[in-house]
Amino acid sequence: MNDVTHQRIKTNGIWLHIAEQGTGPLVLLLHGFPDIWYSWRHQIPFLANHGYHVVAPDLRGYGDSDSPLSPSSYTFMHLVGDIIGLLDHFGEQQAFVVGHDWGAVIAWHLCLFRPERVKGLINISVPYFDRNPKAKYADALIRTYGDGFYISQFQTDNLIAPPGVEIIDYLQTPSWIPPWITEEEIQVYADKFQESGFTGGFNYYRAMNWNWELTAPWQGSKILVPVKFLVGDKDLGFENAGVREYVQGDTFRSLVPNLEVVILDGHHFLQQEKHQEVSQEILSFLRKFPAE
Repeated sequence: MNDVTHQRIKTNGIWLHIAEQGTGPLVLLLHGFPDIWYSWRHQIPFLANHGYHVVAPDLRGYGDSDSPLSPSSYTFMHLVGDIIGLLDHFGEQQAFVVGHDWGAVIAWHLCLFRPERVKGLINISVPYFDRNPKAKYADALIRTYGDGFYISQFQTDNLIAPPGVEIIDYLQTPSWIPPWITEEEIQVYADKFQESGFTGGFNYYRAMNWNWELTAPWQGSKILVPVKFLVGDKDLGFENAGVREYVQGDTFRSLVPNLEVVILDGHHFLQQEKHQEVSQEILSFLRKFPAE
């Protein structure tokens, strides 16, 4: 990680912070919620050492990137526009894209809106769903998982602590940490969110229904770029609401015709929990493309 450099780039009317390393074909790593570029700390040096120019931005609203206050500034048009601006900044017509969680959702939409800019896509945890014309996205999730679902609470709840109580003290703290992350790594996240706040995390989800109305894919829209999809078999999003059956069934493949699915032994934050396997899966996909 000592060879990772940092800069802020003007794109799509805002400043995005990026971490980058290496030279070669451009690989963009798009983090999820609630995350920053640091979630790719294992993949950045690995891919750079194998001959790639790796760029991991703090997405709009996160970390050291700008955080517009209005949820209306977090539509997929804005988010995809940010990524296109990064490609333009580096003078690249195409890039490989790797997305996790919400970053995967952005990557799916990038492939829908600007497929000519994506050489190949590796998405983790969140599969592609086309538009359900009868249900807005956030509303459908809330109906499936209930009012206690975090996306439901983000629509109305500002997570305000009682008077005289700091919000960090108001939230419940787990009694243990998983083996794939250290106290020092958690502190990196804690320090950054304490410094930057959490505007983006809330606004991404508050903008969900607007995204459905403005930019969601029409029913039957297909992803035509080459795709590898990785998911953990113990990911709650994979185990519930019929997602496992969907990913392993014919509908997903009909919407993403050039698709490879890899199910790993793991949970949601797969690129951290199973970082060696995920890094190898990414590299094996990239090596399928001839060098230019």
